[in-house]
Amino acid sequence: MPLRTRVKICGLTRAEDVDAAVEAGADAVGFVFVAGTPRVVSVDRARALRARVPPFVTVVGLFVNADPAEVRETVSAVRLDVVQLHGEESPEVAAACGQWARVVKAFRMKGPETLELFPAYAGVAQAYLVDAFVAGAHGGTGARFDWDLAIRAKGFGQPVILAGGLKPENAAEAVQRVGAFALDVSSGVESAPGLKDPERIKRFMAAVRG
Repeated sequence: MPLRTRVKICGLTRAEDVDAAVEAGADAVGFVFVAGTPRVVSVDRARALRARVPPFVTVVGLFVNADPAEVRETVSAVRLDVVQLHGEESPEVAAACGQWARVVKAFRMKGPETLELFPAYAGVAQAYLVDAFVAGAHGGTGARFDWDLAIRAKGFGQPVILAGGLKPENAAEAVQRVGAFALDVSSGVESAPGLKDPERIKRFMAAVRG
């Protein structure tokens, strides 16, 4: 178990939400670059929001099956520190993206068979994110999966980030049971899709830190 569980608040769309995440002590903030999703932001909007993020808070961009050239342009324009690949990106695509930023490869956990995909990304992803599998969705669903799979994921030699169904009410359980490197929360700290609730963010952070 890490000395301290990190927290990323993802799907930020408003200046006040970025401020709330930073004020509450989030280690990272995330912007979604996936068209047609409730938390999508334009590159221009993300650039403006990124300007509010102080040093030592990591800025992450989430992509789903994006062309590496698009990822490169977005990394440069927004000054992303990390790219989070949340689709079916190949190890080759992940390696290409790794030329411009650190890479987190996300996996939607159907079952133990999903763990068989992990070794192919060794050396090209700096962390693995495990999320719930929901047909037709690539995250942000609020669904939870079997956390025993997350525990098993820790055996592949990379930091594991736990996502899926996290909220203030189960954050402490997630820290104690899984011992993941970090927790990634989005819908669990919202008042509506894409609109973060500062009180829920504070409660989530307090649960993790406690």
